[in-house]
Amino acid sequence: MNWNHMVQRMAGAAALAMAASIPVAAQVSPAAPPGMPMNPLPIGDTSAIAKEAQSWLADLIKINTTNPPGNEQLAAMYIAGILEKEGIKSEILDLTPGRSALLARLKSTAMADPSKALLLVAHMDVVGVEKPKWTVDPFAAVQKDGYLYGRGAIDDKGMLAANLAAFIALKRANPRLNRDVIFLATADEEQFGDASVKILIAKHWDKFAAGFALNEGGEVLLKNGKVQYVAVQASEKVPVNVTVVARGTSGHASMPTKDNAVVHLAAAVAKIGNYSAPVHFTTIVRRYFEQLAAIEDDEMGKWMRSLDAPDRGEHAQRVISDASPLWNSMLRDSIAPTMLTAGVRANVIPGEARANLNIRLLPGDTIDVLLAELKKLVNDPQIRFEIQPDAGLAAPPSSLENDFYATITKVAGREFSDAWGR
Repeated sequence: MNWNHMVQRMAGAAALAMAASIPVAAQVSPAAPPGMPMNPLPIGDTSAIAKEAQSWLADLIKINTTNPPGNEQLAAMYIAGILEKEGIKSEILDLTPGRSALLARLKSTAMADPSKALLLVAHMDVVGVEKPKWTVDPFAAVQKDGYLYGRGAIDDKGMLAANLAAFIALKRANPRLNRDVIFLATADEEQFGDASVKILIAKHWDKFAAGFALNEGGEVLLKNGKVQYVAVQASEKVPVNVTVVARGTSGHASMPTKDNAVVHLAAAVAKIGNYSAPVHFTTIVRRYFEQLAAIEDDEMGKWMRSLDAPDRGEHAQRVISDASPLWNSMLRDSIAPTMLTAGVRANVIPGEARANLNIRLLPGDTIDVLLAELKKLVNDPQIRFEIQPDAGLAAPPSSLENDFYATITKVAGREFSDAWGR
């Protein structure tokens, strides 16, 4: 993670936490004269706490929370110690042995109003790492050329440290809040198992119920060192894992068979890997490309404005999909083969071979409809599809028309006033 990006993320989070804690109407101020900065929020200069946040991030990276097994309790205890020094009471919520979440709250009144509360949430666990492919120790938090290298620096310990800094900055500023601000560090985001947020919700929702939440997903996009635009994620695809199973006759490899499970699985995965689901425009995706077209170069902007044009929409969709894997995935359900399993010995033809498909469904789409298409595509009686029980939770998109999103837009414009897409 680049230190400048870390400061931007922390400053934006701190400013938004402050902005969300005062009436939106009170934020409207006369336009500043050309060249004059807007009045800063009462949070003050964030440079000092940004340095502290850098130190916290480095320490968090050094705490190995690879999931599995997670061991997030160690990270939770570290954060609790930081909050204690600031006079902030926190609660460690134990979920499974060695796995905990951490919760802290800045109260606005003696009687909390969950419908107004703002939740700052980030997860402490990280995905596994192939150390031989790293040029530095992924858990040493190495600083090099203005960057901090480490597993989780971006996903999601950078945001965890930024949220912590914003939360502490708000406490130090001691403003009069009109809503509670809640800090939540979660476990098991990467596996979504028995220590994940779904368990937190089932057991402890009353402790962090909030009408508004800021989570990972958005980012500040730079081009040639200049902030191009601030991306705010307002909708989420639904992850579903599907196992593709091929079955055939097992036997000795010296006598190949036509129904070899590995061969049939390979053919099925090849077909699926080359398949593109139909384009499905959601309201939020359509609005994203409409706004992005205004700041992209003329050629790309032209195709963005033509995405659902009756005469050249299909061609525009191909251009946009080919230009960016991100854009391609925003336009349709996506399918990524991720794991292959087959065989017990090099000289034995296995009776079964398996592949995992990680599928991301657009809001409103269903796995049954997509699988029906894949079955027709593969068209092989030796292949079957098994939906795994670890699917993500479908959620409605966040509103882009409420005061919360308006506040995000205003704060983003203030923090990044020279952004092309403000």
